[in-house]
Amino acid sequence: MNLLSRIASTLRDRLTARRHQTHDIRLRVANLTRNTVLATRMELADSSPKRNKGLLGRSHLAPGEGLWILPCEAIHTFGMKFPIDLVYLDGKNRIKKLCREVPPWRLSVCLSARSVLELPSGAIRETKTRPGDTLEFSSASASGDSADAARS
Repeated sequence: MNLLSRIASTLRDRLTARRHQTHDIRLRVANLTRNTVLATRMELADSSPKRNKGLLGRSHLAPGEGLWILPCEAIHTFGMKFPIDLVYLDGKNRIKKLCREVPPWRLSVCLSARSVLELPSGAIRETKTRPGDTLEFSSASASGDSADAARS
């Protein structure tokens, strides 16, 4: 292989590796209004492939887990295997709408929302979360919380 071919091959390999890297960001989500924690390991779905997949293929969400879909104003639970709680947020992370224990094969919409949190069923009830509450997102690694402390 000549020098030019090796350089081209190396560049192609590096670009391909970057394209396929996943940036699995984990977040802690706190309800500032109620002084509770909704999630300690919230995943971020901010790309088309991640938003399209959502929670499909999973058998459950453990306490403290969740998925933040951004941007998003509607979700479906077609093909899912378990119910979830939904928290619709505006651009300032204020809660616009809540949906509790949404079973599989449903559709949910909030046209004024900018994003949606998908949480384990019962998370809204356990944290006493209400419309109008303000949420705060921080790095999960910086918080030091465990999964058992997901619901203060």
